[in-house]
Amino acid sequence: MREQSPKEHFESAKKLGMKEYSNRVSNGEIGYLPSLEGIIKETEIVSHVDLDIMEIPLKKVVGTYSHLRSLSFSNGFMPILENNTEFMHKWESLCKVHLEEGIRDPIKVYEYLNWFYVVEGNKRVSVLKYFDAYSVTAHVTRLIPKLDNNNKTIQIYYEFLKFYNITKINTIWFSKRNSFEKLTKLLDKYNPILPYYENKYKHFEVYIYNIFRRIYYSLGGDKLPITTGDAYLEYARIYGIHDELDENELKKTIRELIKELKLFQKDELVDIQTTPIKANQGNMISTLTTFIMPPKKLKVAFVYARTIETSGWTYGHDLGRQYLEDMLGDQITTTYIENVPENGKAFPQIQALAEDGNDIIFTTSPVFKRDTLRCALKYPNIKFFNCSEYRPYKHMSNYYGRTYEPRFLTGIIAGSLTKTNILGYAATSPTHEVISCINAFAIGAKMVNPYAKVKVTWTKEWNSHDKFKDADKKLIEMGADIISNRNLTVPRDVTEKFGVYSMLCSVDTDTKEVIHHLAAPIWRWGIFYESIVKNVLNDTYRTIADLFGGESRLVNFWWGIASGALDIYYSKKYVPLETQKLVDLMRKMIINNDYNPFVGPIYDNEGNLVQKDEEVASSQDILKMTWFHDNVEPDTFTK
Repeated sequence: MREQSPKEHFESAKKLGMKEYSNRVSNGEIGYLPSLEGIIKETEIVSHVDLDIMEIPLKKVVGTYSHLRSLSFSNGFMPILENNTEFMHKWESLCKVHLEEGIRDPIKVYEYLNWFYVVEGNKRVSVLKYFDAYSVTAHVTRLIPKLDNNNKTIQIYYEFLKFYNITKINTIWFSKRNSFEKLTKLLDKYNPILPYYENKYKHFEVYIYNIFRRIYYSLGGDKLPITTGDAYLEYARIYGIHDELDENELKKTIRELIKELKLFQKDELVDIQTTPIKANQGNMISTLTTFIMPPKKLKVAFVYARTIETSGWTYGHDLGRQYLEDMLGDQITTTYIENVPENGKAFPQIQALAEDGNDIIFTTSPVFKRDTLRCALKYPNIKFFNCSEYRPYKHMSNYYGRTYEPRFLTGIIAGSLTKTNILGYAATSPTHEVISCINAFAIGAKMVNPYAKVKVTWTKEWNSHDKFKDADKKLIEMGADIISNRNLTVPRDVTEKFGVYSMLCSVDTDTKEVIHHLAAPIWRWGIFYESIVKNVLNDTYRTIADLFGGESRLVNFWWGIASGALDIYYSKKYVPLETQKLVDLMRKMIINNDYNPFVGPIYDNEGNLVQKDEEVASSQDILKMTWFHDNVEPDTFTK
């Protein structure tokens, strides 16, 4: 086949340019290249940084510096000027150089917000983009805008600058704040064998990120409304950063991951199930991929952290498993594994359950979420459920209780009985669920005692008994005489019946010892397990792509006291009768949906109105709560 001449290449490039220009104009968009002088016209530039000569990816060269030069090109840098012009002849000459020896002279660009705008060398960029080159040599001057805390893009750019100073990687961009920091932490732990590059960051960019990007694009990832960096970070948070990639396996994984990424940041597609689903409710909206009709006898497996004997949390879930067996009898068989590692290395055990032919796998701790999702992506025909507060996935649902409801009731008890007006709350870490529980507790306390303050300390671990003891000690030193914690030293009859794992305790401020166990949230996990498994047995779960244009709903099972899945236990002996009456009344109002603790007006501890008068917080508001109530004084949390 005869090779095209430079003139013919120009004609082809111009056709591409005119087509793109026309398409954009017909859609009401600007057909020309953007110009930097127009973009930064109203922006205060605080620094010009000479980065010297470097290789830059052509995909990030998006415009010219001057408006006048931008008029020569379509938005994709293809020529749109008439034939027989000086521009055409220069373009053809550069095309000839590229075909014969390669374009070597560096162009000159400004970098602004991690995009590049050409000062000199527009036609060289046009030729290279036409031939789909990957990068170009450029002399780069970085323009740094003034930090604007109201501008998300500029905030992300400042995060990028920190990342770049460490890694010298400029090919990655994120749409969410703090993502560069998360990737940096993952790269800190990344120590590959370096056969080609002495710098591990360059190795990561070339042999990990670029391979991911190529496969991701080949599977249509570039059509998603997120950046490739967003997609890779989700992948890395699930799988970690590998020393090398098996491209065949990676292709299978990314194909399933893209199904998740299509729903990335789409809260409107999260179906929050606040009440148990009836088994005959045929229009149940499912997060799960199409599931083959279950066998007559379902195999259901449970994954436990710690052991049944040593962990109240695990013991409670095993009571739920036993309840499931009692209720469904010979329709199911159950099995469990306990003492599964909580350090992010549970994948082999969960995978073994999948390989063993289980139809449903419940992982009963938030610490198993990542490994559960890894398995769910690998075994899309198995139903996976993780016990965690929020963010369900297409391949994996989650289930949890509206724990703020019993916490609110225990707050009423605490506010009624405190003598120091200082209440202690030992918490794990400031996740949305933990914050909502702290706030509900504080609201309950303030309802009966306007002087009550809630001091919060953090254990920074999900289920460390020793860390909770240390947190309790610190709260007592702060003057707390009532503490909400996870002390397992509770009446044995209560733990045997309910699997209690946390308690509200009164403290002698002189001896620093616990006096009485006053109350506790109670979980009845069997309610979750029975309802979910019954719906699988009845084939109630099904995707509804036909109704949602190909997008299935993500399901978050989030049930409250009304469902029977959780409740409150309190001591009839140590809680005064009048307080008991109030707790019982408020409990009934919550069950009847006559009262929600998060009804306005509510102010946070910085004086901001976060809930207007008579406004009730939605499920989404509570599941994404980040503020603290005005009577909460949290200890500083550092990771």
